[in-house]
Amino acid sequence: MSLTIQWLTLGAMIMSGIGMGILFDGYRVLSSEFKFPRWTLSCLDIAYWIASAILVFRMLYVSNYGEVRAYVFIGLAVGAILYYWLFSSFTTTLTKWLIQAIKWLLSGIIRMFQLLIVKPLLFLWMVVLYILNLGTKFTIGIGKIMLQLVRPILKLVLWMLSPITKPLLRWLEPYGKSGMERLKQLWLAAAKRLPSWLRRK
Repeated sequence: MSLTIQWLTLGAMIMSGIGMGILFDGYRVLSSEFKFPRWTLSCLDIAYWIASAILVFRMLYVSNYGEVRAYVFIGLAVGAILYYWLFSSFTTTLTKWLIQAIKWLLSGIIRMFQLLIVKPLLFLWMVVLYILNLGTKFTIGIGKIMLQLVRPILKLVLWMLSPITKPLLRWLEPYGKSGMERLKQLWLAAAKRLPSWLRRK
């Protein structure tokens, strides 16, 4: 293996060490900000090491076709040390800022959704309910007025039909005098009480 490839591999491993540091700090900040349950931390640790291994072996394969040498581990160590010395605090701060910015953006989207969609729909629903209630009251009022207007007409019709109804009642009287009388009384009582019952509504 030529010296150029060796130096290229060393540089790739240093970059891989820096990348592993970035992944670790990002993972650490995310787990702290979102308060993951403890039982998930082991799974997240495994996922981190799998991602790191894929990154390292990919870089190693590109640089020297996957040959492992001592300087590979030296490069990883140097990259990790350089990262934690120079970039760790910056990465942590940037990650926290990005998380807060995403939270703020999501909160703004939710507020806009409530303001532009949820509240207008609720207002429209209240208007519909008010109109339906008003229509019901209007219909009941019209019904009461119609009953008041129709009542004299019913009395007139009954008076006009009395030459027919009275003989008919007298003819039916032997078959059920007490039952017919009670039915007549109930009918008259209901007719008298109907307007007062409607006014209470």
